[in-house]
Amino acid sequence: MPIFQQHYERLRSKVRLGLFSRSFLLLALLMLVSLGAWLEVFFSMEEGPRAIQMAQRVSTSLSITRSALIYAPIDMRPSLLLDLATKESLRIQPREPSDELEPLPNSNYWNHVVAEIKNRLGPDAQVMWSVNKVPGIWVSFEINDDRFWLVFDREQLGLAAGIEWFWWGVTALLLALVGSAISVRFVNRPLSQLAKVTQQLSRGEIPSPLPEDGPLEIQEINIAFNRMTQDLRQTEADREIMLAGISHDLRTPLARMRLEIEMSNVSDETRQAIDQDLAQIDHSIGQLMEYARPATSPPEIGVNVSEVLEDLFDREKSHTETLRGHLNGEIAPGLIVRIAPIDLKRIVSNLIENARRYGRSPIDDTCYIDLNAWAEGNKVIVQVADRGSGIAPSEVQRLLRPFSRGETARTGVSGAGLGLAIVERLLGHVGGRLKLSNRSPNGLVARIELPRG
Repeated sequence: MPIFQQHYERLRSKVRLGLFSRSFLLLALLMLVSLGAWLEVFFSMEEGPRAIQMAQRVSTSLSITRSALIYAPIDMRPSLLLDLATKESLRIQPREPSDELEPLPNSNYWNHVVAEIKNRLGPDAQVMWSVNKVPGIWVSFEINDDRFWLVFDREQLGLAAGIEWFWWGVTALLLALVGSAISVRFVNRPLSQLAKVTQQLSRGEIPSPLPEDGPLEIQEINIAFNRMTQDLRQTEADREIMLAGISHDLRTPLARMRLEIEMSNVSDETRQAIDQDLAQIDHSIGQLMEYARPATSPPEIGVNVSEVLEDLFDREKSHTETLRGHLNGEIAPGLIVRIAPIDLKRIVSNLIENARRYGRSPIDDTCYIDLNAWAEGNKVIVQVADRGSGIAPSEVQRLLRPFSRGETARTGVSGAGLGLAIVERLLGHVGGRLKLSNRSPNGLVARIELPRG
């Protein structure tokens, strides 16, 4: 049972059916079951009247044939038998005790036919499927002491079947599938439109308004969604204006305070401490502005991120060395991803900045950072690793939320706790993922997974 469950889960992960496919398959299955039940009822209702009609035809044909043979002159019987065979498809054969007989198939229809024939001709009448391996419907009768077979073609007495019913079934099947597709498409079209504009909204794009017509429920959903997108756009615009105003109103006095401190007669230690506090405030304002900045729309074609990362590596390496740190890198060439270069630089820069601030080695208080990028299947992996103290596994999800920092990062370093939140938000616009894990023997690994372009 576990092996079967594993195979089922593996197949389920490979075959992912959307709402349209599931609804179509369900409705098509119901229509096919209904069609099958209708055909079964039709054939069942047809059997009785058809059997009675065929038995009546046999008895009538046999009575006419017996009367014709009895009253026809002996020299006219050969021409009479020939007319019956050519015009009425009725053959007369003598019945012998040595005849090799094959009974009719054991089915409801043929059993009903035989019962009706014997009810009309008497219980001694025989009805056979073949005589002496000659196919047909053979019915026995007697004239005085002579015994005969009256032979009918099977198509005359059997149920309607064959290629005609096959094509009727194929036509009904196609109509059922087309009807299912049209019905499901009509029902799922508003949901598809809603899913499309929701994806646009999640990528930071301005979605096209949904049509406010159709069924009442769809109208209410679309009107509410359009109103929600308008409110979100207005809120986003208000937030950008508010943060821009805050940044201007805070950074102007900060610059004036720096100038006043430089011109004051305070000691160098006091001046340095105040300057560090002002730098921390300025950095927090910068992070707030960075978090509020919307993501750039992904480009239509893939971007060679290897070149982008190489440029970023050269810039960050020199900056890290000025802070007495070390940045090493190994970037594979020709990595293509659909992401805006400025967003990729913002993502990786934030991870490197986090490593510089929180990833110092506990041995010599120096940051050692590794920047690597390579292709892995249908993904491009960008990895930033340090040799700091790492984080507890239970802290990972919390650190991805805005304004969250680890316990060891709350003293002695500046920042608003927005670096990882910025990375997570920018990756969400391009279908990427961020994974944090501890490095052996010590350190933190930030792994970015981007869909390969």
